[in-house]
Amino acid sequence: MLSIVVFIVLVALIFDFINGFHDAANSIATVVSTRVLTPLQAVVWAAFFNFVAAFGFGVQVATTVGKGVVHADIVDQWVILAGLVGAITWDLITWYWGLPTSSSHALIGGFAGAALVKAGFGSLVASGLIKIGVFMVLAPVIGAVVGFTMMLLTMWAFRNQTPGRVDRIFRRGQLVSAAAYSLGHGTNDAQKTMGIVAVLLFTTGHLDHFHVPLWVILSAHAALALGTMAGGWRIVKTMGMRITKLRPVGGFCAETAGAITLIGTALGGIPVSTTQTISGSIMGVGAIQRFSAVRWGVAGKILWAWILTIPASALVAAVTWGFLRLVGA
Repeated sequence: MLSIVVFIVLVALIFDFINGFHDAANSIATVVSTRVLTPLQAVVWAAFFNFVAAFGFGVQVATTVGKGVVHADIVDQWVILAGLVGAITWDLITWYWGLPTSSSHALIGGFAGAALVKAGFGSLVASGLIKIGVFMVLAPVIGAVVGFTMMLLTMWAFRNQTPGRVDRIFRRGQLVSAAAYSLGHGTNDAQKTMGIVAVLLFTTGHLDHFHVPLWVILSAHAALALGTMAGGWRIVKTMGMRITKLRPVGGFCAETAGAITLIGTALGGIPVSTTQTISGSIMGVGAIQRFSAVRWGVAGKILWAWILTIPASALVAAVTWGFLRLVGA
């Protein structure tokens, strides 16, 4: 049993690494597209703050994922392994296509899909899934509204400044906003893996009550940071340049809006998609220039990938759980 648990913990950390590789490109897309940092500098900057996020924002999201998606009495190591396989598979497919879908929703979809095929709809925690579903819609909307509002206020505050001076100010400001966004990204995304590992340890008898041990917190943040270091340049191109063209002031507003949304939801224990949040923020900033500044064709492709994420990862997880049963696991 212990060797199986160790193996699944390693798979969970591999998911976290892939999440960093796939999702954390969001942390650097705006700061790279505005040419404030080179891709290498931006990756190191984002990875550092993804890890630092371990030390200040609690584990409320981890608790929601561990206890608020599937009833604990249904969960076993095979449900968790199947859920992770579903999430990893969808992440790799969308990375290959260069689509910035949500690793978070892939994980939740995989976890729920494996539980559903094992024990039916009664295995799912309806209230937790409704909260996640509501904020699946609200997170990008909040990001867009905050980004639009910040851009509007910033344009008014600096209306008498020359474009060159505004660029110089916000090139420095973007270092702060990029760091803040990476903190929000790190705390929200790493906690989802923490929740999965914690519920694995609890349901297999390695914890006497549900909580997130320190070694799990540090391991999840380290895996996410290392994944960020590995990069994800195809997704950077989609996020930063193909949705809308950004200047440093726009990058600053988008990242700040994303950071406010992510840190706020993390403190509230609400797992949201970091990808959807920054995408909404970028669109909100772009739309203030003129509605046509947002390239809605690219945005539409991203939307379809979001819609498919939960059912696709759930399907892969269900098939994986069935295969594990077939081979006698």
